[in-house]
Amino acid sequence: MATRIDDEGMAEKCSECGRETPHEVSIQLLTESRKEENAEFSREPYRVSTCRVCGTEESVRMNNA
Repeated sequence: MATRIDDEGMAEKCSECGRETPHEVSIQLLTESRKEENAEFSREPYRVSTCRVCGTEESVRMNNA
């Protein structure tokens, strides 16, 4: 998760770079069901972070119910 905020934005450890780098962070609703008739009921919030150095994207489900 995010460790600090500086002039470049959020900084957190990047699994690809192996060090703390600036990241773009957002919350997205992603559909988990593959069945079209239930898709509107299976959306869950995910925290999505993208490394500004190498472009690696990681997502973590926010609601583990």
